[in-house]
Amino acid sequence: MSSINTAYSQLPPAFFFTRLNDTVSAYADAHPDRRLLRLGVGDVKGPLAPVIIDALHRAVDEQAQAASFHGYLPEVGTAFFREAVARHYGRWSVDVSPEEVFASSGAADDLGAIGNLFSSWARVLVVEPAYPAYVDTNVMAGRQIVRLLGTRENGFLPLPTEELDGDIVYLCSPNNPTGAAYTRSQLQRWVDWANDRQAILIFDAAYEAFVQDGDVPRSIFELSGARTCAIEICSLSKTAGFTGMRLGYTLVPRDLVRAGLSLREMWVKDRTTRTNGVSYVLQRAGAAALSPEGMDQCRQAIRRYQQNGRILSETLTRAGRWFTGGRNAPYLWLPCPEGKSGWDFFRELLEKAQIVVTPGEGFGQGGEGYVRLSCFGTREDTEAAARGLLTVLR
Repeated sequence: MSSINTAYSQLPPAFFFTRLNDTVSAYADAHPDRRLLRLGVGDVKGPLAPVIIDALHRAVDEQAQAASFHGYLPEVGTAFFREAVARHYGRWSVDVSPEEVFASSGAADDLGAIGNLFSSWARVLVVEPAYPAYVDTNVMAGRQIVRLLGTRENGFLPLPTEELDGDIVYLCSPNNPTGAAYTRSQLQRWVDWANDRQAILIFDAAYEAFVQDGDVPRSIFELSGARTCAIEICSLSKTAGFTGMRLGYTLVPRDLVRAGLSLREMWVKDRTTRTNGVSYVLQRAGAAALSPEGMDQCRQAIRRYQQNGRILSETLTRAGRWFTGGRNAPYLWLPCPEGKSGWDFFRELLEKAQIVVTPGEGFGQGGEGYVRLSCFGTREDTEAAARGLLTVLR
C-alpha cells in the first residue's frame, strides 16, 4: 500500500490563481504596448500607513541592539499584539480576551491549518462560491465536502435548514468572491443551527474593515451563542495593506468545547508544536496598525477602495446589469452575458478592453457563468476600466 497522500490527485493540476496569473502574464508579454487594467486578484495598492512604517523602523532598530534584541517569541503571539487585537474588537463591543487571540502569518495559513483540530471523517460544509482553499485543504485531508450553493435567487447568502448536515462550516462574510454580506439575523440563524448540532463555524472575517451597514456584523462574535460554536480567522492584508507582510490572527474562544476538549487549548498545542510564531518586527507593525492612529490612517486607503466600489457599482447600474457586492466588501460579482462562461467573459474583457477580472469558475460550481471584479485597483485604472466595461456590456 502506498504511503503517499493520494487525496492530492483529486485537486486541479494548478492552484486557480496561478493559472489566472499565467494567462494574464502571457497576454501582457504578447501585447507589451497595451496597458492592463487590473480588477482581478484582490491585492492592495500601497504604500503602508506612516504609523506602520515608523513601527517597522523602530522594531528593526531594536533588533540592532543587544539590550533590546528579540529572539524566539511565544508561538501563539506576543502579549502586545494579542492585546492590540483584543482592543480592536472592543471598538465594536466584542469582548475578546488576549488569551483567545493567536497571531498567524496570514489568514490563508490558518484557514488551512485549522483543519488539524478535526478528524479526517468530519463532514465539511462549504458555502459556494468560495475561496478555493476552503475546499482544497480539506480535500488534501481526505474529508468529505458538502457544497451549499449560493445563487442569484438567495442573494448568494444560503441559510441553514433542518435537513442540512455538517460538522464544520466555512462562512465568509462579507464574502469573497461575491461581495454579499449576511445580516445580523441571517448570521444568527447559522449560529443557532451550529449550536443545535454541535457543529463548528469557521468564520473568515478578512473583509470586516469594509463593512458600512450597521446590520452587517464585522465579527461572528457579535452574535449571541457564537462563543460556543465558532472560530474566527482574520488578517491585516486588506485592513492595513499587509498582503506582502503576512500577519493575521485567529480567535478561538475559551467556551468552545467538543468531546470534553477545549479547542483553544488544542490550538495552543498545535501552534506550539508546528510553528515558531511570527517575527517581532511584524507584530510591532501589526500592533501599530491596530492602534487608533493606525486605524485612522489605514481607513484612508479603505475609503479609496470603497470609492472604487461605488464607481464600478454605478457603472454596472448604468449598464442595466444585476450584481452583488461593491458596498460592504471590496468585490463585485457579475453574471456574464448570456451563454458565456466566466473564462469566456474574462478573455473578452481582456482582449477588447484590457480589463483583468477573475472568472467565477475558480470559486466552485456556484461561480460558473460569473466574474469577480476587485476594487483594489488605482482610481485611474478603476475609472478607465469602468469606461471599458460600459462599452463592452452595452
